[in-house]
Amino acid sequence: MSSAALPSPASSGVGLRRALVRNSGALIAAVVLAILLFIVDWVSAGPLTYFDVSFLSSGGATSALAAIGQTIVILSGGFDLSAGAAISLVNVVLASSMDPMAPGASVILWTAAGIGVGMAVGAFNGFFIAVLRMQPIVVTLSTMFILQGVTLLVMDKPGGFVSPDLGTFYLGDAIANWLPMPLVVIGVVLLAWFWLKGTRFGTALYAVGSDADSAAAVGINVVLVRFAVYVIAGGCYGLAGVFISAQTGSGDPLVGNPLLLSMFAAVVVGGTRLGGGQGGPVGTVFGAYVLMIVVNILLVLNVSAYYSTIAEGTILVLAALAGSISHASVLAVQLRAARARVAAWRAGILPSQLERVDRRLKIARPSHDQRSEISPRPAFRLRNAETLRYALPAYVCLIIIVVVTQIWLGRTILNPGYWNSLLVLSTFLAVLALGQGTVILTGGLNLSVPWTIGISGIILAGMVNGSDAALVYALPTVLLIACAIGFANGFGIVYLGISPIVMTLATNGILQGCALLYSQGTPAGFSSPMLRWFMTARLGLVTPVVLLMVVFVIAAVLLLGRTPFGRRVYGIGNGLRAARMSGIGVERTLILVYMLSAVCAAIVGIMLTGFSGQASLGMGDDYLLPSIAVVVVGGALITGGRGHYLGMLGGVLLLTALQMLLAGTTLPYATRAILYGLVVLGAVMALRERRLQ
Repeated sequence: MSSAALPSPASSGVGLRRALVRNSGALIAAVVLAILLFIVDWVSAGPLTYFDVSFLSSGGATSALAAIGQTIVILSGGFDLSAGAAISLVNVVLASSMDPMAPGASVILWTAAGIGVGMAVGAFNGFFIAVLRMQPIVVTLSTMFILQGVTLLVMDKPGGFVSPDLGTFYLGDAIANWLPMPLVVIGVVLLAWFWLKGTRFGTALYAVGSDADSAAAVGINVVLVRFAVYVIAGGCYGLAGVFISAQTGSGDPLVGNPLLLSMFAAVVVGGTRLGGGQGGPVGTVFGAYVLMIVVNILLVLNVSAYYSTIAEGTILVLAALAGSISHASVLAVQLRAARARVAAWRAGILPSQLERVDRRLKIARPSHDQRSEISPRPAFRLRNAETLRYALPAYVCLIIIVVVTQIWLGRTILNPGYWNSLLVLSTFLAVLALGQGTVILTGGLNLSVPWTIGISGIILAGMVNGSDAALVYALPTVLLIACAIGFANGFGIVYLGISPIVMTLATNGILQGCALLYSQGTPAGFSSPMLRWFMTARLGLVTPVVLLMVVFVIAAVLLLGRTPFGRRVYGIGNGLRAARMSGIGVERTLILVYMLSAVCAAIVGIMLTGFSGQASLGMGDDYLLPSIAVVVVGGALITGGRGHYLGMLGGVLLLTALQMLLAGTTLPYATRAILYGLVVLGAVMALRERRLQ
């Protein structure tokens, strides 16, 4: 063999450095895991034994298996918010299908059934995302609510039976007192991944995640790759559902919900880049066990379990921050922007002068009469053609729902009580529509709405505790806290470069922990009589809150349609780079957008407390998908830049009227959740088709 055929030491060194850089996230996660194991050994009463290792391997296996599926989705450039709901569905299917009187059960059969259910969910997601080219966020969020409804239809409360054979197999030892079975299961999945990664599909997966357009240009079937990704990920969720069934021995329709936050945290801690193209499941597995051990250390130190979601959310933010700095150099980008502003100042133009120029332009604009002389004013229909095109369908469907209510339930639509109830129940979503809708108009999404609502209501009820006088300081306090929440979201997204989905999801987990700590698991206090009167009493034919809602709607329309802030919001949604070049203060505007969203969620928390008389844990959980649904059904584009508040209001009235119709037929919450998900999918699909025309 000639010496030329041998790799030179220099090339070997370069290859090694590239490999280390490429896998730096997984290596760091592995080092952190080793340090945490040392800490566990140090704080424990004695040295780590095989039993401890087996216990730890079982504790993190479910999250690790589910996070592997999430990693594959993220590598392709997508997101999957339905993973936790898929795990719950597999759990209840197994628990409701196994016969407790049967002497034994086939582990292979039930494992295949669980994986099959998960892959069916993945195929559902993949069809809408890959074939119909819809946004992964809204599809998987809708799927999450559909699956929650289906799960509750299968099993509406914890119970059922899972064969002990399943637990004996998955929680036992592959080699007695030497190798726990959970590690073997994870190892087999990772080996399957390494094989898949070495195939043409694996190469295509990374190519699609890096740049889908470039991948399509070189002949990669992007549709097939994306569809297969969600099917494979669904199989991982199904296996995670089988494993958690083996652990619990029974079914629980909500068992998978808490896993979503830890799943994303494990992916980010493991070094996978949000947006796709870099990372892998190996680091994710290390990340899942890092999170699990952190929670265990807190428990060993007698720290309240309520801190677990706070710890997971904080770790997610820190890991996402580290990834954004290492991959995108966000701080460098901000530094270059600062230098550009200094250069503009030296040229005699200050950033603050942009608004002054805008105001001068407004002052210099011709009057209505002058404009009429220059060119005739377009007709109302032409000026608002796009708004009417996308907003009117919601109002047309509202009329249909009202007519159906009259025919089906026999309620007279001329009864003022029906319309008052419709408007009162609409107020909650009408307020949320402004906040969530403004975020969506900029191209973002706020997943911290549920626990912003929850913690606002809990704090208000605790401070007021039935006193009208306490409202004087309780209301400003709650609204200031909401401003701080929104500022934290906006700051993390704008200045730290964290994805809006990840940032607001982490914030939601942190707020959940804070609410549990504040209330110690049992919210105290109740609404003041004045707030209760405002939400439930009658002034003539209407409830007082309806009068406020009229003022709120007018203010919302003016805010988004007639103010510089509203124009900046639409400008950012139509193109971030173009917005910067046109002089829009993108950073400040986005922070204000997320502050507005948080304040709207806090107002809803206050209103719900007054409406029900007290606050409760999870009081905002039912409002996440509806807050997005009303915006989309009202004609807004989920990717931003298009929409009108009057259209969102039409979506609010439509979904509320639909909810009242369903309530009159005594349909359960499960059916409403399924219907909400299907309505959102249908609306997004219809609007996508209109956009392509």
